[in-house]
Amino acid sequence: MDLSIKGVPEDQVRRLRERARANHRSLQGELRALLDEAIGTPRPLTVDEIVERVSGLGLPRRDEAARLIREDRDR
Repeated sequence: MDLSIKGVPEDQVRRLRERARANHRSLQGELRALLDEAIGTPRPLTVDEIVERVSGLGLPRRDEAARLIREDRDR
């Protein structure tokens, strides 16, 4: 999708170009990087974050899951 911003002050455009040059990016690339920072592009979860989320689901522990599987197989 294409976006357009009208009426950007020349000083801001100059500073954006300088920032893009300093980061070895095109102006478009710099603007995309700024958007990623602003909207919080998803990052991979850490192990601790995964454990925290999974533990809140009320799922059976590993030994409990093994017991349930054994019971199911024995039926």
